[in-house]
Amino acid sequence: MVKQYFQDLRLEFRDYSVKKLSGDILAGLTVTAVALPLALAFGVSSGAGAPSGIISAILAGLVMGGLAGASYQVSGPTGTMIAILASVNAVYGAEGILITGFLSGILLLIAAVVHFGKLVVFIPGPVITGFTSGIAVIIALGQIDNFFGTVSTGKTNVDKLLSYLELGFHPNVYAVIIGIMVMAIMVFWPKKWSRMPSSLAGLITALVINSIVDFPVKLVGEIPSTVFLDNRLLLSSLSIGRIFALISPALSIAMLCMIESLLCGASAGKIKNQPLNADRELIAQGIGNIVIPFFGGIPASAVLARTSVGLKSGGQTRLVSIVQSMGLLFSMLFLGKFISKIPMSALAGVLMVTAWRMNEWKEIKFIFGRKFGIAILEFTITMVATVMFDLTIAILIGVFLGMMMFIVKNTELKIDVSPVDLKRIKGHEVSADHMNTKIIYLTGPLFFVTREKLKNLADHAASSENVIISMRAVTTIDESAVSEFKDVVGKIINGGTSVLLCGVQPSVREMFDRSGITELIGNEMMFWDAIEALKYLDIIQTEEIGG
Repeated sequence: MVKQYFQDLRLEFRDYSVKKLSGDILAGLTVTAVALPLALAFGVSSGAGAPSGIISAILAGLVMGGLAGASYQVSGPTGTMIAILASVNAVYGAEGILITGFLSGILLLIAAVVHFGKLVVFIPGPVITGFTSGIAVIIALGQIDNFFGTVSTGKTNVDKLLSYLELGFHPNVYAVIIGIMVMAIMVFWPKKWSRMPSSLAGLITALVINSIVDFPVKLVGEIPSTVFLDNRLLLSSLSIGRIFALISPALSIAMLCMIESLLCGASAGKIKNQPLNADRELIAQGIGNIVIPFFGGIPASAVLARTSVGLKSGGQTRLVSIVQSMGLLFSMLFLGKFISKIPMSALAGVLMVTAWRMNEWKEIKFIFGRKFGIAILEFTITMVATVMFDLTIAILIGVFLGMMMFIVKNTELKIDVSPVDLKRIKGHEVSADHMNTKIIYLTGPLFFVTREKLKNLADHAASSENVIISMRAVTTIDESAVSEFKDVVGKIINGGTSVLLCGVQPSVREMFDRSGITELIGNEMMFWDAIEALKYLDIIQTEEIGG
């Protein structure tokens, strides 16, 4: 894999020029403008603090971007992880967040080694859409205090909402005004000014206004001028007890990181027409999340929003991610005194709009607009489970539900009985005298769930001289069904009806040979299609008349 990585690097930077370098620098600085407000907001909302968000974005861009499975991936802290990190912080504090990120990195490395990334394709789309919407709800609920300038207590968002009944809900009108102003700027920001991200414009406006008026609102606070935060992970913090206590949220973080990074790579890969090396991407994500906590940062993953901004801004190589990190580092070291004076309600406004935009509205509209019942059920249950329970449980519930719905939908055995259609066989040199012949079409898998329905074949074959069973739409059969099928066919034959099979798939034919069904029916009674079976009956009938 190391050899392949350097080969890909040589290919990526082949024919690299000053023009491409300038494009990467410009794209990287554009991504910096997008990443800065989000890094601050995600750091604050996780409970670790704004500096942790910036550190995470800096190191993710350097480590994950440098080692990424494709040239276009840009990583950083994401909204999908905030709900888990906030709940960890409520119980274990900022140290718990750091340990959780470290453990998630180890889990991602293990996932890469066992090629676990391939399993992402088995998660149904409505499930992914559902827990993304659920996370958006959690993020919005988690910003109520910052947005309204209120105080609540409790470990979960539901507990905090209920605490208002006891503590009272007393909004800070100045905080609300700032939050609404930032949201309005983000929503109505003209597309022709897209070089300046709307979130950054909103924060700058809030900073300038609050610096002039000095509203009595809570601010971001001190931004240290170092990449080594005081609150960073130490090896002495990794006790066995803490590891076992935090392995569940770490698994959730690892799963979300894997899903988001690989889906980001799949979507961005279509834009650039370059495939993502999934295993190497997971290694990059794993190494990054192992390193980041030792500097005090929160977990990170590849982010489609930043990745697509880099591509659309003319980015050519992974230098876009690295330049973004350099821009964030400059902001932290030299603009920290300005960042520290940003109102918290302004960051809450950014996250409120971000949470709304996180929803895959196009997919949601498609699912509900087309009234896909199973997809609606998967989406709704996963979203509710995400809000009410742990995200790992929500994902497992969604995947299990998707599998069950697929099984129910695709394991139905259909049995259609039809007399010989003279119009369909016209021109095939088949006799028209097949009044006592029925064609039975089987559609679906034959296994233990559908074996009971096979018993109906005997009733359908009653009072017929010949029965042609078409099995072209039967792709699989298990031991239970093949035993039942043999009994039913034997019953039909003993009743004086000839049984002919057509369109038997190779895997099904193998089971018939092994179970004795081929011997029971006779190899000469198995045909490619119903026309051949009818021609055979014509020959038999002619011989009987001639005899």
